[in-house]
Amino acid sequence: MSQALLPRWVVPVVPEGRVLEDHAVVVESGRIAAVIPADDLDAGFPGAERIELPERVLIPGLINMHTHSAMALLRGLADDLPLMRWLHENIWPAEKIIMGPDYVRAGTRLAMAEMLRAGTTCFNDNYFFPDITAEAAVSAGMRSVIGMPVIGFPTPWAETEDEYFRRGLEVHRRFADEPMVGISFVPHAPYSVGDQAFRRIARLAEELDIVVHLHLLEAPGEIESSREAHGLHPLDRLETLGLLGPRLLAVHMTQIGQADIPRLARAGVHVVHCPDSNMKLASGICPVADLDAGGVNVCIGTDGAASNNDLSLLAEMRQTALLAKVSSGNPEAIPAARALSMATINGARALGMEDEIGSIEVGKQADLAAIRLDRIETQPVYDVISQIVYAVPDSQVSDVWVAGRRILDDRELTTLDEAEVLQSCREWRERISLAID
Repeated sequence: MSQALLPRWVVPVVPEGRVLEDHAVVVESGRIAAVIPADDLDAGFPGAERIELPERVLIPGLINMHTHSAMALLRGLADDLPLMRWLHENIWPAEKIIMGPDYVRAGTRLAMAEMLRAGTTCFNDNYFFPDITAEAAVSAGMRSVIGMPVIGFPTPWAETEDEYFRRGLEVHRRFADEPMVGISFVPHAPYSVGDQAFRRIARLAEELDIVVHLHLLEAPGEIESSREAHGLHPLDRLETLGLLGPRLLAVHMTQIGQADIPRLARAGVHVVHCPDSNMKLASGICPVADLDAGGVNVCIGTDGAASNNDLSLLAEMRQTALLAKVSSGNPEAIPAARALSMATINGARALGMEDEIGSIEVGKQADLAAIRLDRIETQPVYDVISQIVYAVPDSQVSDVWVAGRRILDDRELTTLDEAEVLQSCREWRERISLAID
């Protein structure tokens, strides 16, 4: 059966900045069959089920391009610390104690519940036990890209480099035919992964036609430590290892200079901006306005809830636009429409999924989010896209569809039990607190 979604406004994202009023988005078999004036609906689709969405704007589902979903259970555990102390003295020791399939499953379910209630329909994940994350995402009906982790020391997921690759490739084979799951490589960072592993990743990524999702140039000192350890700037090292190209999703990128931008553009590298996490850890400011002006595809991620502390892409869009303005001294840098593109179609391009998701276009997957604009916080409405980026709180996301399936219905999750998620969270808080005391 056809379904016709009837919001007051539709923001298709492609073309950028367009707003359609009183249009219907028709969904058939999980895909967008038509975007037409509401007055033409009866003539074109007389049997369609009508879903009225008064005073709401329909946008493409948001794409969270950098998450550590299971770390939602570590939200607020070690705040107000610099990156390396946060990692080495707090997060990694805690993970060593609690890490396992049950922890990852519970944390991923908490993260997905939060993301769906904020309009996110696809997340690009980087964490251990990726098979468990993928299972949880499939069960919830949420689209995901799941990373095969590689890091240069033992973890509860793998003891040796060979085991990281073996277990990761098993995950790739297992989910190869699952339409809601994509697979990537997620080497942790240049300072924690060796040359041999990077060469192997470059070769396998090409063979498997997948992307490489990497923390890169995240914090002060990374360039100097790379030169000391390898005699090369991190970008030079990655180029010699065959990784500086269009498969690379470079996360954070706060330590780049103006001369790096044309190089990244020529190579086709995608930059994933995580403004809240970068600010909280005082990692630096990614020069998003210059990257965008220089032709680099910039998309947006939240990072994990342990370093953000939320998983709201609406908040990240706002911070992306505002931080670009203040850091560049230009109030016209990254206007609202471009920030929305970074949270939707730009992420889809980085994942190689721009023909499937990221915009409201005929033939694409019906990954959609409806947002109320009739609340006190978003009145009056002069510019719909500005209102989405600068004013909308997560609580005004009313409905979410993934592949045409309604996963959030008037703020109620339909595939995740909110009470169960909250109870599990409370139990894990007690377990984690006891484990780290």
